[in-house]
Amino acid sequence: MSIRAILAPLLLAWLPLASCAPPGGPAPISGEVPEARGWRAETVVTGLEHPWSIAWLPDGTALITERPGRLRLVRDGRLDPVPIAGVPEVLVYGQGGLLDVAPHPRFAENQQVYLTFAQGTKDANRTALARGRLREGRLEDLQIIFRNADTKNDGQHFGSRLLWLPDGSLLMSIGDGGNPPIAHAGANIRNQAQHPSTHFGKVVRLSEDGQPLPDNPFLDQPGARPEIWTLGHRNIQGLTRDPRTGRVWATEHGARGGDELNLLVGGGNYGWPVVTYSMEYWGPKITDETSRPGMIDPRLVWVPSKAPSGLAFYSAERLPGWQGDLFSGALKFGQIRRIDLDGERVAGEEKLTIGARVRDVRQGPDGFLYVLTDEPNGRLLRIVPD
Repeated sequence: MSIRAILAPLLLAWLPLASCAPPGGPAPISGEVPEARGWRAETVVTGLEHPWSIAWLPDGTALITERPGRLRLVRDGRLDPVPIAGVPEVLVYGQGGLLDVAPHPRFAENQQVYLTFAQGTKDANRTALARGRLREGRLEDLQIIFRNADTKNDGQHFGSRLLWLPDGSLLMSIGDGGNPPIAHAGANIRNQAQHPSTHFGKVVRLSEDGQPLPDNPFLDQPGARPEIWTLGHRNIQGLTRDPRTGRVWATEHGARGGDELNLLVGGGNYGWPVVTYSMEYWGPKITDETSRPGMIDPRLVWVPSKAPSGLAFYSAERLPGWQGDLFSGALKFGQIRRIDLDGERVAGEEKLTIGARVRDVRQGPDGFLYVLTDEPNGRLLRIVPD
């Protein structure tokens, strides 16, 4: 085999992905990509039951949610054996349970911690947001400050990532409610992603008290939920922000094919389910449209689906050459995708094979990347230079 034949697949993987876009739409399509070099994963903590999210407090202590309904502490690289008391009662069903965690930006002053979770029963459940004060191993003054206005009758598509913005507002993703035959208002529930009268398939923007902001883009639209910031989403489970430019990036699950990387802009419609590359799980395309005027195209589409999870924007210096890149977890393939950005454009992509379902990826306060594996005996890993 010639040298050219050996190198061609690697070179193609790093060509501008837009050149691989099909004629049916402008989004670049990602397929197989090369393995990233110069890194290794080291285990920090084991013994986590299906961990979902990690966040750090100002003193370096990490908070980790476990989907069965526990909030854990990791201090100095050790898992506290006693879970934090006072968490809200959660519905552990299907994809639901205790989900994201986000300390208040002024945690040092107010000790407030925010949690998203599935609430209700198997026949009537929703995504909710709670807030409490973390004191001496317990959440005190717990309040449910926001919840999806409507319920659904299955355990799919709760969302739900949280992201604080510099103006003190909080973004929260809410899934579209699930796949057919799950219904709402006499139609497939996923259609509600296009209807501003519901929270399904939306990103909402809230005050620290869970209220809509006075400059939210749909506030004055008759019949619209005032909390809505963006719409037309299926199930966002990755949400991060570039601290330098302020760009907000999100990854969301497609159905069969059609996972998306999106650049979120307030007021934007991201198309689901009328515009998508996804296919029904039983076979046909969901729609022939992959782009439409007035709807925002994804910056990258994964076909086949990688089942995107946590998303991190890397801005530190511990991992040379990775500054300014996105890192997206993949539940399906047990890997992380490093997404090389050129401004708002995806310039290339590599994979970091972890060998287990990746549920969350975050940049830690020490400048390394941290990874949660979604397993019965889940792990917290640290990505360091090799």
